[in-house]
Amino acid sequence: MKFIWAMMVGLVWHVSAWAGSVHVAVASNFTAPMKEIAHVFEKETGHRVIVSFGSTGKLYAQILHGAPYEVFLAADQHRPRLAEEKGLAVQGTRFTYALGRLALVPQIDLKVEKFSKLAMANPKTAPYGQAAQATLQALGVYDQLKDKLIFGENIAQTYQFSQSSPQIVGLVALSQVKGQKDIWVVPEKLHQPIAQDAVLLKETTLGKAFLAYLQGTQAKAIITHYGYGG
Repeated sequence: MKFIWAMMVGLVWHVSAWAGSVHVAVASNFTAPMKEIAHVFEKETGHRVIVSFGSTGKLYAQILHGAPYEVFLAADQHRPRLAEEKGLAVQGTRFTYALGRLALVPQIDLKVEKFSKLAMANPKTAPYGQAAQATLQALGVYDQLKDKLIFGENIAQTYQFSQSSPQIVGLVALSQVKGQKDIWVVPEKLHQPIAQDAVLLKETTLGKAFLAYLQGTQAKAIITHYGYGG
């Protein structure tokens, strides 16, 4: 991998005189690390990273309708695989770039403590919503809390809901609350792994270079810093 990365870096520097841009569609949970990774990539290469954040389901729908993304960083493995199967992605470029974690904020006992609403991402469109629903079911509180659930369109909106009132708790991405004290990191055994895959949508030099960078040591350190496994 180091050899491949070295080749890609060399290639990027070679074309730096014609600095360009790469358009990346990114799942909302990965907002914070992506901003940092994009900043470092731009600083090192001179190229610009144009990022569009959203729920994985919505981003995939945009890709189906011809959105001009070159790289897709999903919050699951399903959509990148579908993109490959439908001929919308470059075969053999898919890989898992992060393992997502879920956190409850603030840390409370859902069975006994009082609160007005519980925010979670929509399970129909967001993998973090599916993990949140599975967690509530594993804890045996899903039916008890059904009337209190409010659904964010994506994990970013879910976090906003959780911060809008002290009476609202939220099941959000760990990356959004990393470093905060009053959180409960959901044990991974309570839901299916949130394996997040990346795939190249268009075979461009910068698209390939960015994916190679994402697999490099520096990007991995940033990903780990935000609480992801890999």
